[in-house]
Amino acid sequence: MLAYLARRLAYGLLVLVGINLVTFLLFFQVNTPDDMARLQLGGKRVTADAIAKWKAERGYDRPLFVNDRAAGLKQVTDTVFFDSSVRMFAFDFGPSDSGRDIAAEIRRRAWPSLALALPVFIIGLGVSISIALGLAFFRGTYLDFWGSVLCVAMMSISSLFFIVAGQFVFARLLQLVPVSGFDPGPDAWRFLILPVGISILARLGGETRFNRTLFLEEISKDYVRTARAKGLSDPAVLFGHVLRNALIPILSSSVAVIPLLFMGSLITESFFSIPGLGSYLIEAIAAQDFAVVRAMVFIGSVLYILGLILTDLSYSWADPRIRLQ
Repeated sequence: MLAYLARRLAYGLLVLVGINLVTFLLFFQVNTPDDMARLQLGGKRVTADAIAKWKAERGYDRPLFVNDRAAGLKQVTDTVFFDSSVRMFAFDFGPSDSGRDIAAEIRRRAWPSLALALPVFIIGLGVSISIALGLAFFRGTYLDFWGSVLCVAMMSISSLFFIVAGQFVFARLLQLVPVSGFDPGPDAWRFLILPVGISILARLGGETRFNRTLFLEEISKDYVRTARAKGLSDPAVLFGHVLRNALIPILSSSVAVIPLLFMGSLITESFFSIPGLGSYLIEAIAAQDFAVVRAMVFIGSVLYILGLILTDLSYSWADPRIRLQ
């Protein structure tokens, strides 16, 4: 197990270096430090001295990869890429291009994102598994047929429709909840109940269809027929055997979305004006703030790699026959 974890962590480190390099190349292919300075300082009429000062304060006056003016190792270390990359691996993100502390912003915005994403993940997973088990239990009936039709219809509808319709009906017409905004205090539930409900509804169709397919596949296997031949009832077989064996692919699809719990939902946070990490990333992209974009991509990559490792570890918990070497 320890050897397996060491290998996966080593692979993950190489992936992080590669992602860091690709993000850096893509960003500086689109923008130059001069373009970033003009955007941050307020337009095309900014003087050359102001641009040079802005670049010097943020270290963008140095070469990107190779510093021919330096000697020895400083040719590599005294560059924009090396300085920003090495610092990030120590989770030191430094200031954003607008001058704000990135780590402080991430800490402040992580809680609204978690307050939105955790209920969506936990409640959504429980509801989709429960409905899928019900459809599998009543397979071949009208309930199963119309339930499957409803799931396909929900999958065909954009999440934007659910957001706009939910805001119009529950916030504008019925005025039960605020249209948007966020309150970190005791009234936070009033701002979260609508986006949480809409997020669960938007993903329910696809998750239910996926889980139903897994359960039906397990039901058709020999061990289920053997269990029934021994006199076990359908509910006992379904909950005692089918659900446990279907947990492995369910865990694969569920644990892999752990980064979203921390990174936030880009669309939902933007439409509901929730000051989370998702909206923070969108604001950084709009402002062409490379430091924030780079930090958010790095954090998302770290969390995704950890999520994949947790998925593999959860296999051995769900099925003791699986042993990681």
